Amino acid sequence: MGLRMRSSSPPTLTGNRGNTGRPRTGIISGYVFRVIREQLGVTQEETAERLRVSVDTIAGWESGRRPLTALPVGQMLVHRHRLMRMGAVPSLLQALDRALEADVLLTGALFDEDAVETGPLGAWVMRRDLVEVLAWPLTDVPPQPVRDLPDPPRRRRGPTPAGPELSASERARFFTQMRRTAEQASGADRFLLRRQSLYLCGYDDQPDTSDWLAHQQSVEQPGDWLAQWLNRRSVAAVAARRGDRDRMSHFIESALIDDDAGETANLNYWAYWIGESVHLELSDDFIAIRTPGSWPGATLLTHLVQGLTPYHGFFELNVHSVWSLLQVRPDLLRSGTAGRALSERLPVLLDDRELSARGRRELESIRYAIRLAEA
Repeated sequence: MGLRMRSSSPPTLTGNRGNTGRPRTGIISGYVFRVIREQLGVTQEETAERLRVSVDTIAGWESGRRPLTALPVGQMLVHRHRLMRMGAVPSLLQALDRALEADVLLTGALFDEDAVETGPLGAWVMRRDLVEVLAWPLTDVPPQPVRDLPDPPRRRRGPTPAGPELSASERARFFTQMRRTAEQASGADRFLLRRQSLYLCGYDDQPDTSDWLAHQQSVEQPGDWLAQWLNRRSVAAVAARRGDRDRMSHFIESALIDDDAGETANLNYWAYWIGESVHLELSDDFIAIRTPGSWPGATLLTHLVQGLTPYHGFFELNVHSVWSLLQVRPDLLRSGTAGRALSERLPVLLDDRELSARGRRELESIRYAIRLAEA
């Protein structure tokens, strides 16, 4: 939740000041708060009355000039509960929690090198819900809870941003800090910090990003199997995000199909990433468990099926992951909407002319498994 951030000289986002010149250090949580208010269909004045604060405070939160991360935890909880009683969408309230964490990470990366080293970036294994919110001002892609919402019920007055904004110089500063952190973080005790810094660097759209990431993966060869596997997956994921399907295909063949431990690690990683695993993990060790975790798999199947989009860089990985998941959780096809959605989508997927021979075999195997489940 919110962290109290006090300083005699508060950091400044130079490209993100309001008319008063005050700093904006809560841009993500402030924007999510605005989305919540708009979904409720209330004005800043009405929100101020319900939360028992001034209108200027609401405006300051939404602009980031008065960061929500500066509120005491208890006060933030009171506001959250009042928003809940007003009818706020639960997924947006969860996104607000993640946005508070993301603002702490972002502020540390922009203004305090020590905060990156000692802060949350290397403290636990991040999940998709946090990374999507953190990446929002870097990529202009809203997180899933915002993408799933209809258009705001009230029209905004005047020109307003479509999401939390960073200037070009601030984005460059963020990625420079992430690169510096990755380059300086060495040793087994800092592997998670290095890996997650490298992952965030993958969102940088600079032309040299792919080459720099590949070089970073080669300069320090980790000694244990898990670290090597995660490094290979990270490189393949960044390449896939940039449209390079060949590197991802090589990863599937060499690190999954030819390695039973890699197959299990892939499913454990996916289940944790999307939040189906219950507990937060402080290290990557859980991924290397030789059997699939205790997660049920229904949420994971739904997520993977939604990602079965031809011409997408992760398409082949999603196909293989669905196939692999159904090998260990065959009962998933006997209930739930994900199995039906998968069955309906198969004919279109099999018509994809760029589908690899391996992907086609796996989709045919999935179709056969569906027929058996329906028999």
